[in-house]
Amino acid sequence: MLVLDRGQLKVLEAVQPVRMTPLDQWVSHGEGGQVVVKRLLDADKVLTPLTLDRMRRTGRGFLGRGYDLTFEWDDRRLYCSELVWKVYDRGAGVQLSTLHHLSDFDFSAPAVQKVMRRRYGQHFPLEEPAVSPEDIFESSRLRMIWSNVGAR
Repeated sequence: MLVLDRGQLKVLEAVQPVRMTPLDQWVSHGEGGQVVVKRLLDADKVLTPLTLDRMRRTGRGFLGRGYDLTFEWDDRRLYCSELVWKVYDRGAGVQLSTLHHLSDFDFSAPAVQKVMRRRYGQHFPLEEPAVSPEDIFESSRLRMIWSNVGAR
């Protein structure tokens, strides 16, 4: 999530731990420097100064929390798309996508099965709420405002 912090563009990201990363540093960690920037469709109406302040406070409240390898929907630890979804929901009252359950995702690949068994053992929480990066990226509430994907 792109944030203006003291005049500098940063990315609020759920890594280990949740942190603010300068945009240029964040881009350098990606594949080929490719970036897509999206914005709320009705940002001019929804993202008022008061709402933006609530979103900033919500995001800052997550700083320092660990990365959530088990995709739990509590706030003790967070994964990438969960962080973005919760900041919009709690800060702006906007749900960027429908929440799913873990049971809605395809975990059938052998490598994925191995990771899931390591994380959960035999107690896979199929009813745990979840949101994927694709859910956020494909959100009908967002529009692309800038992209360098495909540019060379």
